Amino acid sequence: MSQATAQFGKWRSRLWPVHNFELKKLLPMFFMMFLISFNYTILRDTKDALIVTAKGSGAEAIPALKLYGTLPFALLFMVIYTKLSNKLSKEKLFFAVLTPFIIFFGLFALFIYPNVEVLHPHAFADNLQSVLPAGLMGLVAIIRNWSYSLFYIMSELWGSVALSLLFWGFANDIMKVTEAKRFYSVIGLGANLALIVSGPLITYFALVRDSLPAGVDPWGYSLNRLMGMVVIAGLGIMAIYYWMGRNVLTDPRFYNPSEVVKKKSKPKMSMKESFKYLLSSKYLACLAMLVIGYGISINIVEVTWKSQLKLQYPSPNEYAAFMGQFSAYTGLVTSFMMLFVGGNVVRSFGWGITAAITPAILLITGSLFFSFVIFKGSLGGLVAYLGATPLLIAVVIGMIQNIMSKSCKYSMFDPTKEMAYIPLDPEMKVKGKAAIDVVGARMGKSGGSILQFGLIAILGSASAITPYVAVILVGIVSVWLFSVRSLNKQFLELTQSKEKEASQEKKEAKPEMATATVGQNQEEPSPTK
Repeated sequence: MSQATAQFGKWRSRLWPVHNFELKKLLPMFFMMFLISFNYTILRDTKDALIVTAKGSGAEAIPALKLYGTLPFALLFMVIYTKLSNKLSKEKLFFAVLTPFIIFFGLFALFIYPNVEVLHPHAFADNLQSVLPAGLMGLVAIIRNWSYSLFYIMSELWGSVALSLLFWGFANDIMKVTEAKRFYSVIGLGANLALIVSGPLITYFALVRDSLPAGVDPWGYSLNRLMGMVVIAGLGIMAIYYWMGRNVLTDPRFYNPSEVVKKKSKPKMSMKESFKYLLSSKYLACLAMLVIGYGISINIVEVTWKSQLKLQYPSPNEYAAFMGQFSAYTGLVTSFMMLFVGGNVVRSFGWGITAAITPAILLITGSLFFSFVIFKGSLGGLVAYLGATPLLIAVVIGMIQNIMSKSCKYSMFDPTKEMAYIPLDPEMKVKGKAAIDVVGARMGKSGGSILQFGLIAILGSASAITPYVAVILVGIVSVWLFSVRSLNKQFLELTQSKEKEASQEKKEAKPEMATATVGQNQEEPSPTK
């Protein structure tokens, strides 16, 4: 009986590595992660529906927005955040950063969107478009629909600010290492659960237009309800943070300021310094290419997919309804991949194969998607057999491509990327990560936007650049796969070298122990003698 109980306890600790008394700390963090991710999903799907289906706009506006909107605003925010962090306490800083987001999204639904026809300078934008090349339509669309552009930028910043900066900054401040090892995987499930819950809600409120009386703006109604949920969830995040400050952080079992380990500050490196440091190490250069490859590849596929999506679902309600279903499917597949696939693949096939799966999946599904978009006019027989339109099939293939790419990233790409830092010496680990964060993050996010914005400016539209983007995708993923192969060889050699060093140290330690034992035996003669 005792053996069975012990076995049960062992399995329980693996599946649920949390003590009952720790729920007081874990559950608030879980629900905070859920609410932040819940808002992120709603805002991500809504911003796309707004900007892509807006008057005089389309998927062409997305690269321009990321390049001329999100990037400058992110830099401006960091300047403001740095100044506020020097003047405010952590609690006041948390509320000061989060409050403007909640106010903006509430005001957008109640006051800004109902008056967009007055606020948006369509006549000025028409005159501007008449003197500019057609390829700059995306840039003109940002000005034409400036309130939608601002909504897009604020929604993009929500993920970086609320999740990466505020939540994980707070979690890393209050978690012990022993807690983090057990809690973080559970907290991460909150993000996937948010996708599964928020997706159907987006679809429901987007399709509720069928039951509305005549004269009611269906998208305005849907937007009002969706932003209402965002505001309520935002207030919930602030309430949880406030409650934890008075009920969890005052409990010595969960938080003791004197026990908080001061982390070594990450070295600040400029773009030029980061490039130099990466180029000085083949290992780090290959690792940076993995990050850059994913960022550019997923970016260039998404814009082409969203241009097809607008053609299939031209109204914002239909567009948002589809994106809600997409988010729910993404959450389900990602949860399955993280729980049952990622870790098992690494253990069964090793680092190299696992790291190559994400680019391989992206290359196969991306090539299939682009091939169908480019040659859909000559695939009439196949389309007729499937009983659908070429456009719908292209949209579905693009959806599958995005879901598979994102689920592979979270379950296999991210773990293998972090594993690659393990065999490095402490200095390379810290400086290399800092350099890759600077180069990889910026080039990955901005590189795809710069490429597409330039091509659209030359060729005129997102559909016109499709063949060129397809070739770029094949080239980027090929370099990515080559980097994985090279890095795998270096990773194995470095790991084996570390293991040999550790083994040699053990062997050298054994003679010393044996000598000490002999000395002791000589000093203390055996009783038999």
